[in-house]
Amino acid sequence: MKKYLIYCIFTIAAFGCNSENKLERSSADVTEANLEAADTTLTEKIIKTADMRFRVKDVQRTKEKLSTAIRSEGGTVTEFSIQSNIQNSEKVRQSADSLLELTAYRTEGYITAKVPSDKLDEFTNKIAKLAVFIDQQSLKLDDQSVAYLANQLKNQNRVEAVAQLNKHANKKSNNVETSLSLKDDYVDKKIENLIIDSKVKYSNITLNFYQDNTVKKMTVENDNLSDYRPGFFKRFWLSIQTGWVIFTEIILTLTNLWVLFVLGIIGYFVFKYYKRKLRPVALKP
Repeated sequence: MKKYLIYCIFTIAAFGCNSENKLERSSADVTEANLEAADTTLTEKIIKTADMRFRVKDVQRTKEKLSTAIRSEGGTVTEFSIQSNIQNSEKVRQSADSLLELTAYRTEGYITAKVPSDKLDEFTNKIAKLAVFIDQQSLKLDDQSVAYLANQLKNQNRVEAVAQLNKHANKKSNNVETSLSLKDDYVDKKIENLIIDSKVKYSNITLNFYQDNTVKKMTVENDNLSDYRPGFFKRFWLSIQTGWVIFTEIILTLTNLWVLFVLGIIGYFVFKYYKRKLRPVALKP
């Protein structure tokens, strides 16, 4: 009886091992079938990039019209800016306390946008109607078909390699690290293809536009302080008053030094006295 029981246990264990092998083989067969079913043909992946520079009548209004046109085509504005650069500035005197400020400046606009690639030509035609004239217009085509297919084929190789590593995985080998590295590479290539798909679907367009120099007139306060000085006669009278104040200050300063004057006078008389007293002695034979 025990003998039959042992035979049954071995039979069940063998059946289980065969089942596991069959599952592994079936999963590998499914993986291979999926890889064979994957698209390995060369699909056209053309990335379009457009650039335009043109002159307009009003930069601010043009920016608003361009934003509306981009949205109507199903695109989005990714960046925009408007700036005014002063070309020349001058101030003309109007009165004693006001000046007329004249400023000549140049306004420029910049927009980058994403537009559906199939509507790019139609959109550039709309832009041309907004321009007074076009300075420059360009279109660049970048074929990423081969790179896209290369990423697909490399990903298939990575899937096969991971499947093979999983079959022979054991605790003592470094198959886990290798498998993770391959999976990470697979994700990177997958993301690269997603980026290519996005660029193929939506084209990048750069728009630079400007308007003629504009002159701005503005009345401002006079910042030249010399223009606020009093008239000649008032300044003349103020100068006399200032001179009298200076004269009185000198008198007061000299008055503070009366001791020095007294000492000087005393010294003078002493010197004169001794000089007169010594002169006859010097004349005797």
